[in-house]
Amino acid sequence: MQSNGYNQLLHRFCIAMSVLTGGLLTAGALVTSNDAGLSIPDWPLAYGSMVPPFVGGIRYEFTHRVIAGIVASLTVVLAIWLWRVESRRWVRMFGWVALGTVIAQAVLGGMTVIFRQPIPVSVAHACVAQIFFCSIVSLALFTSRWWQQDLKLTGDSGSPQVRTLAILTAGVTFLQLLLGAVFRHKGSGIVPHLIGAAVVLGMVIWTAAALRNRFPNSGAYKFCRVLLHSLVGVQIMLGAAAWWSRIATRDYPQPMPSMVALTVAHVVFGALTLAGTILVALITHRVLIAAPRAAMASEHAQGVA
Repeated sequence: MQSNGYNQLLHRFCIAMSVLTGGLLTAGALVTSNDAGLSIPDWPLAYGSMVPPFVGGIRYEFTHRVIAGIVASLTVVLAIWLWRVESRRWVRMFGWVALGTVIAQAVLGGMTVIFRQPIPVSVAHACVAQIFFCSIVSLALFTSRWWQQDLKLTGDSGSPQVRTLAILTAGVTFLQLLLGAVFRHKGSGIVPHLIGAAVVLGMVIWTAAALRNRFPNSGAYKFCRVLLHSLVGVQIMLGAAAWWSRIATRDYPQPMPSMVALTVAHVVFGALTLAGTILVALITHRVLIAAPRAAMASEHAQGVA
């Protein structure tokens, strides 16, 4: 039975799923950073059993698989829940898209093991993980009370429009994470990743400046500005620290804890940064109207008056 309006329990479930998916990304980053990707050589079993010996790199890879299984199972629950209670058809379909994404992620994870970590498959596995995380975070926003209430829409007569800037910022951030995944899986050097970081920083500054200059008194847009600046600022510092740790420990025979911790934090904050840019793009889409529509609405109001 579908119902209209805010469903607090469903919204909280989406938030919990977002947190758990962040934990899954952390577990995956621990696998890569500890060079434990092939510590379990078979899939879907582990050394031919359900529970392998919990030693060495096996503990990272097996923990990653267990969390992935839990997330996939809960995504099935979420998709069915949305289908049964959500009145907005596009949100129901979004739930099924999230489910399809997590299934694709599981298949890519299995292919990574079976084919011994080919770079294209490993990179695709990393990128689809980011997409799935953002889809769950988006559902948390779509099911929130704020999104479903009647909001005052604001016209944007600037050029380029903030909605366009926000979408471009999210797009270049995703490309930057793709370049980071290629670098982490030894498919390229650091230079493309650094160039991508500079482009993302430039887009964030541009988008935030447009929000500040055009809507200086808006609480929602202030939240967007603070979110963008905070996430990108922390991410850049973590990236510099992670790169320094790699250089400082490159002669060690195995990954050192400092390098692992900084690299994992950099990867996870990369996912948070992408999710943040997606949220900003969605928020601007929700509360802004295009300039032509704003002009038409103004002319209509004047005609009525």
